[in-house]
Amino acid sequence: MFFDRPEFGTQAFLVHIQQDDSTPQELNELVLSAGLVPVGYLVARKRNPDPKTYIGSGKLAEIKAQAQEDEAGLIIFDQDLTPTQERNLEAFLECRILGRTGLILEIFAQRARTHEGKLQVELAQLQHASTRLVRGWTHLDRQRGGSGRGQGAAIGVTGAGETQLEADQRMISDRIKHVSQRLQRVQKQRAQNRRSRQRADVKTVSLAGYTNAGKSTLFNRLCESDVHAADQLFATLDPTLRELQLPIIGKAILTDTVGFIRQLPHGLVDAFRATLEEVKQSDLIVHVVDGSSEERDLQMTEVDLVLEEIKASDVPQLLIYNKIDLIEEGPRVDRDADGQPTRVWVSSLTGEGIPELIEALSQRLSHDVVEPWLKLNPAEGQLRSALFDLDAVLEEEVKDDGMIYMHVRIEEHRLNRLLSRFSSRQ
Repeated sequence: MFFDRPEFGTQAFLVHIQQDDSTPQELNELVLSAGLVPVGYLVARKRNPDPKTYIGSGKLAEIKAQAQEDEAGLIIFDQDLTPTQERNLEAFLECRILGRTGLILEIFAQRARTHEGKLQVELAQLQHASTRLVRGWTHLDRQRGGSGRGQGAAIGVTGAGETQLEADQRMISDRIKHVSQRLQRVQKQRAQNRRSRQRADVKTVSLAGYTNAGKSTLFNRLCESDVHAADQLFATLDPTLRELQLPIIGKAILTDTVGFIRQLPHGLVDAFRATLEEVKQSDLIVHVVDGSSEERDLQMTEVDLVLEEIKASDVPQLLIYNKIDLIEEGPRVDRDADGQPTRVWVSSLTGEGIPELIEALSQRLSHDVVEPWLKLNPAEGQLRSALFDLDAVLEEEVKDDGMIYMHVRIEEHRLNRLLSRFSSRQ
């Protein structure tokens, strides 16, 4: 089998219904990431899902026999299942059923660390659970109404099952409203922080990409940070912002975000909208691609679909082909007809291509770049310091009379602003 068996967790039987070029490998990785033990799997093709059980009776019998033989306590489908399909599958297979959304939510619940991350996951879980409440109370359906014979029996009396279901629905609805309000406050705070950065003319760059493409490792390499990075799906859930020094630009803000995945549940996109707003409002999206993946093109398409869903498809992109150490590819930069970098080949693990990436980021973010010689007198030390902070100084000469000659490379509007603020000649 293609999976490893960890020493912990519930044993799970995997069902992958192939409807595109995807493979069961991703489902296997999701199951391992959730701390479960995959003990068997079945791959089948189904163009038109059965509305009652998703797949036909023949395959269901095969799944049931194999799952029982493997002593699986859980059967996981690599598709989204409706509440009705889950209920019918559990009745036929006599085993707990989990769909793709439920599995991803379980991983998210395990990985969320910050207050905001936990709120986002809770909201997604509540929205998912609200459509499935009836499953927990179907055994009480026969308690509705009265027979007309017992004491206190009456026509139309609401039974215990319906009362409990309604109570749970109200409880979940109230909790969804409460969590949504708290996330709205987070969204307002994020929007305020973005406006502050815009007023300070600080460029923002967002890392986006398929889960496990190496975004967090690249983030740590660029920012000399220690964000958790692991060879597993959804190692990063909570957004992280760090300063990044770039030539010409100076200080920029780099954001590490949650990884995308095929058939990313819409509820998760909605719950993480405050976080994903950082991507939408950034000056540049760095689309990190696992250059060693056999499903690279499919994964890139899925990321573009999510970016379109959050209305970030118009934000300029720079493609980063990561993990070149695994494919024996050297670092390089591909450019368009105007000389602008479009793709950079790097290894975030070894550091190959990182200098080229930093230069490419600077080029994509900078505009109206000029390279003048400036003549500063000794009293203009603050201007000199500001130019060095922007990493804009190419060359510097100090004459015997104390005058400072600086050859700089900088955006013209930034230079004019610095001269207006610090130059003694203004």
